[in-house]
Amino acid sequence: MTLKVNTNDFRVAEGEQVDLGRWSTHVKHLYKSKKKYHKLLDKQVKELTSLQRIHYASNGYAVLVIFQGMDAAGKDGAIRHVMSGVNPQGCQVFSFRQPSAEELEHDFLWRTSRCLPERGRIGIFNRSYYEEVLVARVHPEFLAAQGLPDELLNEKTIWTDRYRSIVDHESHLHRNGTRIIKIFLNQSKNEQRKRFIKRIDDPDKNWKLSVADIEERKLWKRYMQAYEACLSATSTDIAPWHVVPADDKKNARLIISQIILDVLNGLEMSYPKTSDQRRCELHSIRKDLEK
Repeated sequence: MTLKVNTNDFRVAEGEQVDLGRWSTHVKHLYKSKKKYHKLLDKQVKELTSLQRIHYASNGYAVLVIFQGMDAAGKDGAIRHVMSGVNPQGCQVFSFRQPSAEELEHDFLWRTSRCLPERGRIGIFNRSYYEEVLVARVHPEFLAAQGLPDELLNEKTIWTDRYRSIVDHESHLHRNGTRIIKIFLNQSKNEQRKRFIKRIDDPDKNWKLSVADIEERKLWKRYMQAYEACLSATSTDIAPWHVVPADDKKNARLIISQIILDVLNGLEMSYPKTSDQRRCELHSIRKDLEK
């Protein structure tokens, strides 16, 4: 059983002006039944696990996976299911919420830069530095609280400047061996409503919903405008955005797993080769162990 999906269908080309109204939140099922979905995902996870071992052993590249999306888009679930087979030793997950007082005293890339993955590891950002051109744009009061000089708070330039900082940052990381995978979970407003209701109806999920979530939902249009501007300005050939239809969580997970596999398969990786000197050393160690 093979997953048939072309991940380029979800990729934002460099320079493309994104209109999310034209990007589907739901596509035809990639699976025929729940059972076949699990088989497909299991196969993807096993391949990902195998590649992650080689990635960890070769210790040449770092991989950073960034998840962005509205509340209840499925970021946590995607991370949990797609990365379920990855060795925790070679994977790091960070969630970024409201900045702390210390973080606000630094540039907007500082707090995430401290969490970048090392060579040989996969780093996962559940939200990221992109919050600084999304939430901060929708909520001007958040930007005002950052204590920036007035001359830098020019509405006509600050977002363009931040986009440029992000693109330069990602170019720097790419030149130094970090491969960046950016996933925007494209969920419809109606699907979000359904998921919020489920959180109310399921006592075990009550904790996931707050009044603040409902207030943010009221700003849906402004968020979509912020996302469109962000995706258009920061999708590049070396670090493209993928707009993944997220109304069907199973479909989304299959697509995401394939996007990650495509990137890992494109890296030059192999297990370290053993030199003749090392073989002699190991042979000597074996003799000592057999005594």
